[in-house]
Amino acid sequence: MTPGATAEGTARWRARHPALPDAHFRSLGGVLVSSVGLRTHQGDIDAATDQAYADAVTTAITSGINLLDTAIDYRAQRSERALGRALATLASAHGIGRDAVVLCTKGGHLPFDDFVPADPDAFVERTYVATGLLAPEDIVGGRHAMSPRWLGDQLGRSLRNLGTTHVDVYYLQDPELQRAALPPSSFATRLRDAFAHLEDEVAAGRIGRYGVASRTGFRAAPDAPDHLSLAELVRTAIDVAGSRHHLAVVQVPISLAMPEAAIDPTQVIDGRACTLLEAAARLDVAVVASTTLRQGHLAHRLPRVVADALPGFTTPAQRALQFVRSLPGVTAALVGMHEPAHVAENLVVVAAAPDPAGVDSLVGRR
Repeated sequence: MTPGATAEGTARWRARHPALPDAHFRSLGGVLVSSVGLRTHQGDIDAATDQAYADAVTTAITSGINLLDTAIDYRAQRSERALGRALATLASAHGIGRDAVVLCTKGGHLPFDDFVPADPDAFVERTYVATGLLAPEDIVGGRHAMSPRWLGDQLGRSLRNLGTTHVDVYYLQDPELQRAALPPSSFATRLRDAFAHLEDEVAAGRIGRYGVASRTGFRAAPDAPDHLSLAELVRTAIDVAGSRHHLAVVQVPISLAMPEAAIDPTQVIDGRACTLLEAAARLDVAVVASTTLRQGHLAHRLPRVVADALPGFTTPAQRALQFVRSLPGVTAALVGMHEPAHVAENLVVVAAAPDPAGVDSLVGRR
């Protein structure tokens, strides 16, 4: 039995929430996932924030959110460790096992460990280069790598941090940094090697599926140095593992202020320009939206037209989140939650049905 989320486990978890709308629960690779997910990138690097995240996770999962998103570099590995403690508490105190939770993490950016060192470059040299884990040429921009050995090491560290033997989605984080820094052939080789390693991790049972989390690559124009083509990524996965490959998810910023993935034709499928959401639907790749509140900038004020199109909410943050999780083609919308008030505010959206008609009226105005 897979030591991660399962169809049976997520179905039992869904049955705990009969009052929530059916459209809040979506399919991701055969398991049920909430349309809103808890992201763990924000906050101070201290014990108080660690505990706040652990408490937020407990409240979220017992209230209808089972998608947890983190990365090894978030808060110097402390976000992963806080999630690990929360998962243990859920099992012991609430009877909610690992099979009910869709757990996602990422590798690519070079992480610190427990705190930000006084000399970050010296830390990287001492911890990753001098040990032979990374060659200097593996690193671009001083802080990013995606070599197979590196990804294997990072996944192992993440599993220990999270207190689990399996993550449901493992994202290759911001590979566009490598694309912008390397000749096309070198990037293609590195991408293929990374995907081959991640397929091996699926076979070994340490991950369920993998994806690409990108800040700019899917939103950039096709001629931009950091552009990522979803069709090329899928072709690479097929080249590595055939039609039964496990490249299943992309994570991309989508918000009222950053709607490019929904409206800009940055992708090409069969010679036709299309949006990232359209390309993902054609290629059978799920889309998880990040930066839905644009680092909190959309939590305070929005134009009146947004309130008119998405009625029934009392705060701009709720309307901004409702917009993203209601977009056709978006499986889930991530939002940072490490304060009880933020969790409570987002649970109002969870309790409402998605509103694709309201979204259409807003997108049509652009």
